[in-house]
Amino acid sequence: VKVGPLSVSPMGFGTWAWGNQFLWGYQESMDSELQECFNLALKNGINLFDTADSYGTGKLNGQSERLLGKFIREFEGPMKSPDDVIIATKFAAYPWRLTSGQFVSACKSSLERLKLDRLGIGQLHWSTANYAPLQERALWDGLVEMYEKGLVRAVGVSNYGPKQLLKIHNYLASRGVPLSSAQVQFSLLSMGDEQTELKTVCDSLGIRLIAYSPLGLGMLTGKYTTSNLPNGPRSVLFRQILPGLESLLLCLKSIAERKGKTMSQVSINWCICKGTIPIPGVKTVRHVEDNLGALGWRLSPAEVSELEAAAMESPKKMIQNIFQTA
Repeated sequence: VKVGPLSVSPMGFGTWAWGNQFLWGYQESMDSELQECFNLALKNGINLFDTADSYGTGKLNGQSERLLGKFIREFEGPMKSPDDVIIATKFAAYPWRLTSGQFVSACKSSLERLKLDRLGIGQLHWSTANYAPLQERALWDGLVEMYEKGLVRAVGVSNYGPKQLLKIHNYLASRGVPLSSAQVQFSLLSMGDEQTELKTVCDSLGIRLIAYSPLGLGMLTGKYTTSNLPNGPRSVLFRQILPGLESLLLCLKSIAERKGKTMSQVSINWCICKGTIPIPGVKTVRHVEDNLGALGWRLSPAEVSELEAAAMESPKKMIQNIFQTA
């Protein structure tokens, strides 16, 4: 699949959990299994790994990038160059990042943690249009500088709505920089009018949509029920949404059984059928093995419609990221 100048696998893996103790219960004892996850993914043709400079809580800030860099260096297998692995990292629009130079410094810090000379995709993590519009132009200029200095092979954004996406696309184009990707929450639980409009805008401009949370934080795996909730903050959200998901989960289960697949695989495959690149998060080898089963086959158009009709019946959808703009 093409993302600007890059050739990437039709699915990537997200690494939000790598270093996040608060939401995902990360412990450093998990590192050896995370290396196995990385190795298994790479050996099976997955070459896109999404991270961010804000991933990792407290003293582990930046841990996701550090681990990815370490895993690339310690990978035991054929790799012609580090460019074979497409690292897409997101730079946080922190309030103290007020100049393009500070944003370029953020990129250099990420490269230092990753021990890489350049990134696959450098992404602006969110737009400041809703609360600090003057800051945004400096961040856009920072993306231009990263690209011009050869620190990133492609430029992308995250949590941008259709209107703001059009603005940054036009601005970057005026500076001679193509906008290659737009990352947004996109799943059977997150396919409202705005996400649909965003996908249409992406298609018209040649921007690849990268779908994060394709499993709705785990709600679409079939693993959880109202009497079996995950630990931590996710349980609050699950308690609100799961009771209304009966028809969607039944539909997923039925199609999964027909196809000899799991509910997760069907959910991810739906994202692929919609022309997006899903990036489910992985913490265990079992997650990687299961997610790999989403590749190499396609839902029929009738099955895609069936799933969407069931999804529309859900009374509550996923809460959109608070940073997503119009």
